[in-house]
Amino acid sequence: MENQCLGLAEALGLTPVVKRVQLRSPWRQLSPYLRVGNRFAAGPNGDPIEPPWPDLLIGTGRRAIAPSLAVRKASAGRTFTVQIQDPMISPRHFDMVVVPRHDRLRGPNVMVTRGALHRVTPRILADAAERHAPRLAHLPHPRVAVLIGGNNGVYALTPTIMGDVAEKLADLARQHGAGLMVTPSRRTGADNEAILRARLRDLPAEVWDGTGENPYFAYLGLADVVVVTCDSVSMTSEACSTGKPVYVIELDGGSPKFRAFHDGLYQDAITRPFTGELDRWTYTPMDETRIVAEELRQQLAAHRARMGR
Repeated sequence: MENQCLGLAEALGLTPVVKRVQLRSPWRQLSPYLRVGNRFAAGPNGDPIEPPWPDLLIGTGRRAIAPSLAVRKASAGRTFTVQIQDPMISPRHFDMVVVPRHDRLRGPNVMVTRGALHRVTPRILADAAERHAPRLAHLPHPRVAVLIGGNNGVYALTPTIMGDVAEKLADLARQHGAGLMVTPSRRTGADNEAILRARLRDLPAEVWDGTGENPYFAYLGLADVVVVTCDSVSMTSEACSTGKPVYVIELDGGSPKFRAFHDGLYQDAITRPFTGELDRWTYTPMDETRIVAEELRQQLAAHRARMGR
């Protein structure tokens, strides 16, 4: 979630001051619906919210709402407030709200994106790929970046699914001559990671062991194809920003919002379900962060003009 804010700020060419907020009671329990006394909402265990008030405040998550409302009021509207993701209150309380299209929120100041904002750019991928290319030069083409998430509030990566996926990946190496670049996450779990490593042993594959620089960006930059688990809107959105074929590993569970997100990308012919086959297709890379940043830049200029700044 924080990366969405950072990605938008960086797309504007800014180096933001990051505030991680902890709320006092009763705002901790009642935010965003309690909108009285928001200037007292930020507690001492988080970063202080205090003047000088910024020109731009980008927030995300329930905890950020009360401080954002407080700053907007304290600055007499001079601080332009952006809320990423549905704030669960009327968007009129902010200058701009950015939501993915699988959320239902709409309004005159609501920007709708296909996926999550993020920090991935072509330059970041190219730089990472250049650093890691010599170490991964032994991997044959097609190279497949495999981004493995895991259990969350709505999805489950079971050992049965992991075994099936690992066998399909092994077949890509054996039958298609693919080189595999695999990065598990903390949510993957030790048992699932052990299954991955066992099935891919003695094949042209690297499974990141969690030490040293995270090769996530390098894998995306060096890949010909990307395979990603469905549990992360952010990982899928980052994969789709590359313009490379993206296959999605479906896990057990789900929710209407996740289903709408993935079905939308399937219908847009950007992603396909992972079946163990490799194909090539093209699409316009998702560039939501830049699109939002360009609109925000225009709105900021208009806002400053209205404020006489």
